[in-house]
Amino acid sequence: MSARETPARLMEAAAEVARIAGEIALRHYRSASLVIDRKPDGSPVTNADLAAEDAARDWIRARFPEDGILGEEYGIERGGARRRWILDPIDGTRTFLRGVPLWGVLVAVVEGDDTIAGAAAFPALGELACASRGEGSWSNGERLSVSRVDRISDALVLTTDETFSANRSLRARWGELEGSAGMVRSWGDCYGYLLVATGRAEVMVDPVLSSWDAAALLPIVEEAGGRFTDWAGARRIDGGGAVATNAVLASEARRLLDIPYSAEAP
Repeated sequence: MSARETPARLMEAAAEVARIAGEIALRHYRSASLVIDRKPDGSPVTNADLAAEDAARDWIRARFPEDGILGEEYGIERGGARRRWILDPIDGTRTFLRGVPLWGVLVAVVEGDDTIAGAAAFPALGELACASRGEGSWSNGERLSVSRVDRISDALVLTTDETFSANRSLRARWGELEGSAGMVRSWGDCYGYLLVATGRAEVMVDPVLSSWDAAALLPIVEEAGGRFTDWAGARRIDGGGAVATNAVLASEARRLLDIPYSAEAP
């Protein structure tokens, strides 16, 4: 690994990509320049999503030409590369379209099953969090830490979609946690994970999550002292959903969600 490819330097690079893409997305936010289209699955995509991912890909190609890229809008590039960058140019496009500032730009650097570094920019809020393996989780120059709240009855629990309408089994499991929590809010998408990593919330639950959503968030939560798993209790970014918690509530929150979990630190 070269000097520019250490986890710390890759964290800095991921943060720079997120910042650049975020600045481009922000130009279109609440602007007359915004153009909205629909993907084949019916979800919205905008010229802001496309322009932000274009800029991120251009930056990576120029500086890491041998690396692969996986982005939500343009798919896979150099799929056989040893290392790949995973991009979500606007996580929370529907939130973005409503003029709500809780959307973010997600960038991760991954080798095999190992997420080396991640960054999440929140341009409309002026926040940017980044993390890398063994280097901690950081936001605006301050090291992040999850909360020490140790009772679910005192916890702030978040989700992107509190109806869980697509899966009755997950909805029932969510109901156990929801009924035990001190407070429940749907401040979801990537912003919910930032709230856990910064100690402003204790649990964030997503019934559906793509790898480009999860990849940047896993190291940010873990390096802040939290726990990040899928609904099977596995520490992975491609499990289809995610549960992020502080450390002390990791077992209890997952017990209520009927998720098998080992209390060992990641």
